Amino acid sequence: MSTANQETLLVMEAMKETDDRRMFERYQVIYLHLQGYKQKEISNIVLRSNKTISSYIQAYRKDGLDGLEMGQSPGAPRKLTEEQEHELVQVIAYKTPHDVGYENHYNWTLSIMRDFIQREWRQIYTLRGVSRLLEDLGLSYTRPTYTLKKADRQKQEEFRNETFPALKKLLNEEIDHLLFEDESMIRDYQAIQRSWFLKGKQRLIPTYGQHRGAKLLGILNYETGEVFVAEAERYDAEVFLEFLKIVLDKYPDGKIAMVLDNARIHHARLIQPFLEENSSRLELIFLPPYSPELNLMEGFWKWMKETIINNVFYSRVQDIRINVRKFVVDIGSKADVVINRLCVRM
Repeated sequence: MSTANQETLLVMEAMKETDDRRMFERYQVIYLHLQGYKQKEISNIVLRSNKTISSYIQAYRKDGLDGLEMGQSPGAPRKLTEEQEHELVQVIAYKTPHDVGYENHYNWTLSIMRDFIQREWRQIYTLRGVSRLLEDLGLSYTRPTYTLKKADRQKQEEFRNETFPALKKLLNEEIDHLLFEDESMIRDYQAIQRSWFLKGKQRLIPTYGQHRGAKLLGILNYETGEVFVAEAERYDAEVFLEFLKIVLDKYPDGKIAMVLDNARIHHARLIQPFLEENSSRLELIFLPPYSPELNLMEGFWKWMKETIINNVFYSRVQDIRINVRKFVVDIGSKADVVINRLCVRM
């Protein structure tokens, strides 16, 4: 076995054994590096700055896996401890300035964050220094979006920290296939997103003002990165039942655990006899209500829409279906990319 292969196996083993998300991230960076990914590509996958990616790789080259240990600090000395950095991320991500004592301020700015760091930990940064710190910690200046107020944060954390880790431990023992299932409606013009264009001008997307589209059902295999998508004319219990039958045919051997949301068709009476009859082969694991971010198949739909749907108008629904099929086929040949983009973050 070559030295490169031996290194890769050691890193993969470290990734499997660690329960620490931050250590997993460091091992993941090295794994991708050994697989030939460029630093910029790795940065986009793990959402860390190029500087951080470079520091991990340099530390690995110098001291191997030991150089990645949390006690090691690859790079220039940091003013904040790792605990303080973690607390800073949590405050910025989940609280407003108003929550921590800045009256009438509800949005974080560099100046407020600089003041907050000095107030809490007596460390002085320039505005540029704060910006670099935030980038290094995986934060970026982005536009927020709305979330579902009815979501139960406690149940979501239970799924992340208890239910899903338990499912992963059962993989290849009591569970043979861990799948994420979801449905998606792809319209003839889905959404507008930012895109490069001529300065001072705006790209125009022609439409007919209609809302036709293709209805899809899909599964993502957490372990292999395999994606399967089926088309449907409607969404109802009968269609979902037929889809479950297709999934069992696709995986003829072993126990399947399917993670999915609480859509009405997933609980329909019509499918209950089938589930009871196939209880030894198929088990449905329901996500907490209003938790689309926990369904990895949602990430696949988002990826697909960004690639072939957004900023495009399709005059025929059949053209949507053709490009969906092409995208699924293309992704099917890139299992490692699928895993790294969709699966390793859960």
